[in-house]
Amino acid sequence: MATGLENFKIYLLSEKLEIQIFEITKKFPSDEKFRSVDQLRRSSSATSNNIVEGYGRYTYKEKVRYYIIARAEADETKRGIIRSSKKSFISIEESDKISNDYTILIKSINSYINFLKKN
Repeated sequence: MATGLENFKIYLLSEKLEIQIFEITKKFPSDEKFRSVDQLRRSSSATSNNIVEGYGRYTYKEKVRYYIIARAEADETKRGIIRSSKKSFISIEESDKISNDYTILIKSINSYINFLKKN
């Protein structure tokens, strides 16, 4: 039986998106390895890592702090994907799909933060 993070939808979505970012950045130009590729991979990974960190924290204040950081990292990744399509590293369709998924993730994180604040 899965418990904990295996059932935490916000984490599952962030992990799925992190893997998508990893795969899609393999197609980027080689001269972008230490620019766009590195930044997108780090920010997508930081989103997932901060969700895990917040999940493992005990106090409400600590949890919220890490979820706020995760939300910012998710937005950074979303904006990086949009810029990547403008630079023709990926298609507009790919960018739109991933951007929409990041919007869902950001809204979900916001909802969870609000849930924590009420309880």
